[in-house]
Amino acid sequence: MKRLILIAALFSFAAAAQAQGASCTTTSTEKKLSGAAKNSFMKKCETDAKTSCTTQADEKKIYGAAKNSFVKKCTKDAVAG
Repeated sequence: MKRLILIAALFSFAAAAQAQGASCTTTSTEKKLSGAAKNSFMKKCETDAKTSCTTQADEKKIYGAAKNSFVKKCTKDAVAG
């Protein structure tokens, strides 16, 4: 039961993180980036997203495997949109 509640909470947090801003892919398209500039932007954006997601997990007191899962999904959603 605790596992189901935790999973539901993770998905709601990830959805909230995604709703906070445009994805990296969308932003790079809007800025009309290509080639090395796009690669550099995407790498930095992914790093920033991972840092932000890790901070969110820490604030919500998510630890262990649940934290890893949350950060992975949150980062993926922020990058891909």
